[in-house]
Amino acid sequence: MVCQECGVKPATLHFTKIVNGEKTEFHICESCAREKGELIPGTAGGFSIHSLLSGLLDLEGAGKEKSAATKTVQGLHCENCGMTYSQFSKLGRFGCSSCYKYFDSTLDPLFRRVHGSTAHVGKLPKRAGAQIMCKRQIDDLKQQLQQSIANEEFETAAELRDRIRKLEKEMPQE
Repeated sequence: MVCQECGVKPATLHFTKIVNGEKTEFHICESCAREKGELIPGTAGGFSIHSLLSGLLDLEGAGKEKSAATKTVQGLHCENCGMTYSQFSKLGRFGCSSCYKYFDSTLDPLFRRVHGSTAHVGKLPKRAGAQIMCKRQIDDLKQQLQQSIANEEFETAAELRDRIRKLEKEMPQE
């Protein structure tokens, strides 16, 4: 396979990006990876996948004019470990568990852009996933219940309420 950047050398670095269910594959050579500032395994310094991902996800907004909101986000920092949003966007990981609290406002849009959603919708293990599946079913029924109440379908709402109660009693414990 030929490098997608230069179109000359063989691609030695391959990765796949899936955003909103749309799969995009990237294939680049060592030279193009070096030009982009990435290091290759087996070379001095190694390869930083976090740097590559932050560039792919455009976590830093490279090439875009920084708005006031972007400057505010860049000013965020964790009071526990001192990590700044700029450091997070370069590393692609947090410094401590408190970072989730301090960077909370930036995470939902990031998860939506990367994963297409803020809720896990993938496969669940059969044994360990029973409680999660039951909780999802209860959440779905609660949404239906709210919709029934809004539409003044009180008989349907009563049935949904009873199903929710039954599921809550039967829900497997961890």
